[in-house]
Amino acid sequence: MTIVVLIDVNDGIVLASDSLTTISYIKENKQQTYIYKNANKTFNLRKGSPIGAMTWGSGSIGKSSISTLTKDFRKKITEGDDEWRIDPSNYTIEEVTAKFKKFIFDNNYQNAYKDLEKEKRPFLGLIVAGYSSNEELAEEWEIQIVNGECNGPNMIRARGTGGISWRGQSEAIHRIFFGLSPAFANILKQFNLEDDMINQILNKGNQELQALFTVDAMPIQDAIDLAKFLIHTTIQYSKFSPGFPTVGGPIEVATITRHEHFKWVQRKHFYELDLNPSINKH
Repeated sequence: MTIVVLIDVNDGIVLASDSLTTISYIKENKQQTYIYKNANKTFNLRKGSPIGAMTWGSGSIGKSSISTLTKDFRKKITEGDDEWRIDPSNYTIEEVTAKFKKFIFDNNYQNAYKDLEKEKRPFLGLIVAGYSSNEELAEEWEIQIVNGECNGPNMIRARGTGGISWRGQSEAIHRIFFGLSPAFANILKQFNLEDDMINQILNKGNQELQALFTVDAMPIQDAIDLAKFLIHTTIQYSKFSPGFPTVGGPIEVATITRHEHFKWVQRKHFYELDLNPSINKH
């Protein structure tokens, strides 16, 4: 599993994620599961432009990790032919997301899993966020691949509407924000309540219990601190819950602002920066 958090405030966007990934496969009719804690889930989608991305769900497509495929896509929209290349002075986030969907789903996912029944194909979620050229307001778009079908790109929230979005292992954050587990609706159904009554109870609970952590004018540094808190809390919640951990590893954080563009705030590397000065900017 995964936890990714996106916070949209007036000054920009904060992207944050954990680094744990679970890989399972069948060997001799037995499921083998491996847990790794250094997966990449937050990306600078085009260097020099205010565009970023996050992923949750499957950590790979076929033999390629989502991280590697994202870098392949970045090269296409930076150096590719007219079909793929993005003009940094004239693009929209919706356009970038549509190209990302075409590359990930149409060109790679469908080919990798063409011989697998749709209901057995892995789930994959992607968010593209940032600023369209010459726009003052940020926006976020989402793609979800469920049972082999691609849903999106869909806008997460209207431009100029700040807020917090999270995807993946949502139990801890949902409890923090709404005071209840996401499973509460299923508990209400056990009392044979009508759907309208259940919705009224849930809406009333949201009104009375929801924690309002953000305002649009929140400074970007405070949004960074909040994102770190939410990821860290989810990691600790997973750590002390029964079963193997579903969230963990190093926390990565990045910001996207209109003037500074994409900037890493907290990031892991598999190489020593001091030994690789020529690629420090990557």
